[in-house]
Amino acid sequence: KAKVQNLKFLVLSFSFALCVLSFALTCYAQPSSSTDLINNAKQYDGKTVVYAGEVIGEIMVRGDFAWINVNDGQNAIGIWAKKDLIKSIVYKGDYKHVGDKIETMGIFNRACHQHGGDLDIHAQEIVKVAEGREIKFILDEGKIKLAIYLGVGLLCLLILRSLKQKR
Repeated sequence: KAKVQNLKFLVLSFSFALCVLSFALTCYAQPSSSTDLINNAKQYDGKTVVYAGEVIGEIMVRGDFAWINVNDGQNAIGIWAKKDLIKSIVYKGDYKHVGDKIETMGIFNRACHQHGGDLDIHAQEIVKVAEGREIKFILDEGKIKLAIYLGVGLLCLLILRSLKQKR
């Protein structure tokens, strides 16, 4: 009976260890900040990093690859990725949009030989964390009325000025 209990305990312990290990392998590491990557570029050079932020600007397709710029709120870093890794990106941050938030894992390059010595990350995996959105601008009625009043006032002044010059 004791052997059976020991065997059950061993099986349960082994199962628990496998569950914990599988969760640990599927979880991402803590994303590095752009400031940390830039300030410690020599330390991170050639290493796998996780970087997260908002996709900004245009996606620049170059054959089977593309450039995207990702801003973490402090700086933007260029990400070089296969086109199929970025197909889920819909919104790019600009004046009228908040870009998709992504998390990318890839090789950090302090001075990439392939791309003219620029600092970049060659993505191995990209996951969209949050969908971007369009920014809705609401016009202030008070400002519209003020603009109309000022326009009418300016028009009246111009008419008075032209009448005065004709005299």
